[in-house]
Amino acid sequence: MHSHDADGPAEPAGGQGGTAPGTRTGGPDLHDPGGPGAAPRYVIVLAFLAALFYASFFLENWLSPDLDVVNGYVSELSAIDQPFHLVYSGGDLITGILSIIVSAGTLRRLRRRPLATAGWAFLGLFGIWAIGDASFPLDCAPNLETWCALRERSEHVSFSHEFHSVTSTVVITCGVIALFLLSLAARRYGWWPVLARWGWVVAAAETVFALSTLLAMYLGRWLGIIQRVQISVLCAGLLLIAWALYIDRRNAGRTPASPPPLREKTCL
Repeated sequence: MHSHDADGPAEPAGGQGGTAPGTRTGGPDLHDPGGPGAAPRYVIVLAFLAALFYASFFLENWLSPDLDVVNGYVSELSAIDQPFHLVYSGGDLITGILSIIVSAGTLRRLRRRPLATAGWAFLGLFGIWAIGDASFPLDCAPNLETWCALRERSEHVSFSHEFHSVTSTVVITCGVIALFLLSLAARRYGWWPVLARWGWVVAAAETVFALSTLLAMYLGRWLGIIQRVQISVLCAGLLLIAWALYIDRRNAGRTPASPPPLREKTCL
């Protein structure tokens, strides 16, 4: 764990613990004027690409026009018997790998505070379960093929088909928790203004649409549209994270360097 307090400068005279007059103290949940630090460029680029690849379902209008957009699962696009299933499962796989790298890169390079650390950790878990989503696809598309729906109801499907519902649920849950924690960290520590303002909004919207899928499953309609909006919101959350890291890095580059100390003139 990186620490920015260990082996720090000695306590200045006239103050306690190096605290300037008027600075709030007393706990780890106060604003941190030091900032989280600047994320490496590759982390920002990979966060953006993770959002891009997670939106692979937008290709369905061209690659998979026969699938039911209104009522069909998004996961049916990556069902094994679909012609372009590798495109969609590959998008989830790449998103998972990139999210893990982003999580590891931020934990390694940025300051570690409890809420922020937990947020980046859940982003890594999101990546792990996104890989699981790609690794355990559906056998077939039940909303497109009647025989597939009958096999599903009679429980004559593979473990991969059954386990896919678990991976899909957990990946969304981890993504929502990561957004909530990072937005809460941004507000609590005074970091990442974009996440502080919009992160919780995106996380709340994602939660509403995720819960709406349960209602859609019960009613047997509109599930496809709700799921597609839900995943689009999560893609927006990944873009928001990338944008927040970019702004922090840009502002850090604009911070002027402190001027060199003036030399005292000596009389000859």
